[in-house]
Amino acid sequence: MAKRVHQPREDAEFDFILGVSGVPVLAYFTGTWPKAIEPCRAMDLVVGDIADEYTGRLTAVRTDITRCPSATKRYGITGAPSYVLLKEGEMVAHGTEPMTIAEVREFLDGHL
Repeated sequence: MAKRVHQPREDAEFDFILGVSGVPVLAYFTGTWPKAIEPCRAMDLVVGDIADEYTGRLTAVRTDITRCPSATKRYGITGAPSYVLLKEGEMVAHGTEPMTIAEVREFLDGHL
């Protein structure tokens, strides 16, 4: 995974990242149960590439559902992988299926 993808260990760290990011945040939520592992790993690679490509325009945050339960609940996340695009802490877009890098670009470009 790219070094530019933040991985908060708890809700307070997730909220801190949101507070200091001067650009929109792509938060993608992952899970460790059997049916979520492979799709989440696929999204790790895609979001890592996106984080590198959108440096300076976007902050990427890999959020483990079990480590950040308040953030998970706040954004209505019910499964993994899921992702939200946040501007100033407010959700402007939401998705629930794994996407290709081209699909993520299209998703972001429509909102950045």
